[in-house]
Amino acid sequence: MPKVKRVGHLVLNVKDLDASTKFYTDIIGFDIAVERPGFGNFFTCGKIHHDLALFQAKPGVQEVVDGGLGLNHMALQVEDWDMLQAFYTHLNAKGVEIARTTDHSMTKSIYLKDPDGNGIELFCNSFDTAEEGLAEMKRPGRKNGELVFA
Repeated sequence: MPKVKRVGHLVLNVKDLDASTKFYTDIIGFDIAVERPGFGNFFTCGKIHHDLALFQAKPGVQEVVDGGLGLNHMALQVEDWDMLQAFYTHLNAKGVEIARTTDHSMTKSIYLKDPDGNGIELFCNSFDTAEEGLAEMKRPGRKNGELVFA
């Protein structure tokens, strides 16, 4: 069977392209790769051409609904625990509502919503290698816990 190499990028349709662009640059920290006014903007983490794109949705589209069909959340990896802590401080300083924080044991995560209600998970790995993380994910009895920031 053919295999996918990796997820290449994510494209979201958004109600207000300017507001969403401000959120993904000022709050999440993406850099703008290309702006296409009236159509959409493309964003990068700095290593490839684009990791995320935001397209202007048509007027009158249905709102994002928690638990509805489609995207539950996107997971954006940060460098390490120190960076996740910096994000926690940054989000609070910017007045961004944090939905929850979770220690998955193989990752540590902060969950929030973008201006359209799309779920975002900011996470860091808890193990040095992908193999260790996968082994932890498969470990019988593994449970999630609350992640507490000092």
